[in-house]
Amino acid sequence: MLMNAWYKVRDRLDQIGTDNSDLDATPRPIFQPRPGEQEYAKLKDPAVQDVNRYGEKINLLDITHSTGGEGNSMFINGNPEVGCNPNRNKQHGFHFTADNCIGCHACEAACSEKNDNPAHIAFRSVGYVEGGSYPDFKRLNISMACNHCDNPVCLKGCPTKAYTKHSEYGAVLQDPETCFGCGYCTWVCPYNAPQLDPIKGRVSKCNMCVDRLEVGLKPACVSACLGNALNFGVIENTPENREQIKTQIPGFPDPSITQPNIRFQQTRTMPNEMGRTDSMPIKYRKEEDGSFRSVVDEKAGKDRFWNLGRLSSRENPLVIFTLTTQAILGAFLMLFLGSMLGVDAIEAVEQSAVYFPLLFSMVGLQVLVLVLSTLHLGKPLRFYRGFNNLQTSPLSREALGIAMFLAGLSGFTFFKLVNVLLELGVVDLIANGFGVFAVVTGLIGLYFMHCIYRIEARPFWNHWQVLTSFFGTMFSLGAVLLGVFVIPTMLIAGESVATMLPMLAAFSALGLIAEGAGLVAHAKYLNTESGEGAAAHYIQWTTFGKTYLLRNVLIGAGALIMAGLAIFGGDNAVSVTAAALVSVAIVLALLAGRALFYVLVIPTTMPGAFFWKNKGFEQHARDIGLAEMPQVGVVPDLH
Repeated sequence: MLMNAWYKVRDRLDQIGTDNSDLDATPRPIFQPRPGEQEYAKLKDPAVQDVNRYGEKINLLDITHSTGGEGNSMFINGNPEVGCNPNRNKQHGFHFTADNCIGCHACEAACSEKNDNPAHIAFRSVGYVEGGSYPDFKRLNISMACNHCDNPVCLKGCPTKAYTKHSEYGAVLQDPETCFGCGYCTWVCPYNAPQLDPIKGRVSKCNMCVDRLEVGLKPACVSACLGNALNFGVIENTPENREQIKTQIPGFPDPSITQPNIRFQQTRTMPNEMGRTDSMPIKYRKEEDGSFRSVVDEKAGKDRFWNLGRLSSRENPLVIFTLTTQAILGAFLMLFLGSMLGVDAIEAVEQSAVYFPLLFSMVGLQVLVLVLSTLHLGKPLRFYRGFNNLQTSPLSREALGIAMFLAGLSGFTFFKLVNVLLELGVVDLIANGFGVFAVVTGLIGLYFMHCIYRIEARPFWNHWQVLTSFFGTMFSLGAVLLGVFVIPTMLIAGESVATMLPMLAAFSALGLIAEGAGLVAHAKYLNTESGEGAAAHYIQWTTFGKTYLLRNVLIGAGALIMAGLAIFGGDNAVSVTAAALVSVAIVLALLAGRALFYVLVIPTTMPGAFFWKNKGFEQHARDIGLAEMPQVGVVPDLH
């Protein structure tokens, strides 16, 4: 009890900040209902079930990962009062009757008004899918917000622990003040529920209107619905005058990803194919069991283009960070393990004048790209919060792994320098200890770097090719980085590169072969798949078709030439020149490939409208200057 009281006081102080005057302020009401509130706005759940269709208990007091407890105050509006809802500890959820939605957007307006959202942020949005032909043309409107899932991937992925799954109503709540704006939750959520505001540099989302629930009222969006399409209550309860509580409708992602707490009714017969009105090359095809699955919609035709300018995106810092970190780890791995194994060429480097400039350069580069990745955050000064969720977030684990790698690399460099000055065996032993630490933590960090992108909501990424790409880059770019320092130094000193050049070429070829094998397997997989992954591959073959082919040719040719240099290379101008040219080609190919990796991905998100939630319109608005009008709801392409 004492600890619970302390946690409440601590959380309350965090909410208040340092302004002690607020402690004496009179709390506002949880929520002030209007006089004569209509019956349709009131919660009605006379009976509830024990478990939902996924086997999860609806009474959340029995679930260990929930917070709070019976009679626990949520401190809404700073008010310690406990709500009057008798079912406040049961899992609640939305019910959407697609047949009734008229696409009026009243739910959007009510939600944004209650949460005081700017024009570019909407916790609830309405999108469309449509199909058929005149006179049997049909449109299905879909109103969607956060589904407060049983398996909230946003909560598990968030590195700052800004998310909480509450035992009150089963609401997944997010604290914008804890968030540092990495946007990872927006990647993993299949429903586009968390909203990253590039202006404020943080994420916010639907909070289930828990303040209204506490006084027995439905969420604002439900109360505002003109067509009686939205309803709300304890999950698995069928609302009045409804007969279905399905888990899917056309355009809704696979519910098995997160086990969302939303149910649907959709009785009207839909065409066998339903298309999206936004720019996503996705449509939905009816299966034999009546469900719809996503397939590729070849809206853009089959012509191939370069579109080099579109390779640049808001994820450019991540392109640089991932490539550079992998290169530094690979170079250090070859340098350290080569020395431990007694490789003559590496031992010669260790005794040369380039050794410490190389080590200091790797430390400096790693610091630089870590700072760059921090500036990628919406709130860079909160970077330290990235280690808060080591239990479930791969982003936290990657951050810790790379930070420890930098610490190990720095310690190794420092003690190696001290050993040169003092020539003490124990100092060299300490340096080697730091080296082992750097190798182990670097590899662990690189593994979790790959785990970040194994996201079910982004099928283009969710393939083992990411692992071969990241570890392949470690060898190919690591060898290039090592060669940039070592080969010119050896040539200037008049030393032979007959041993070093083939060794670096072999590692580079190995990395390129691993990268190429993964790309071939990935393309083969996507060619037999459907849905968002295949749609991303369609864009890869069309919008970026020529760039994609050039990248593949450069990787293939680079692997062949480097393998040839590893076998037949020697101490001659032809070999050195070929290695230099191929190294430049490798850097360009991997840079283009990593940029494609970020710009191509299509999430399993909800359909947008003609303008709102439409990437094509957003880009058009930026191109013609329409985005300069705040009311349009399009902001600069920032993180």
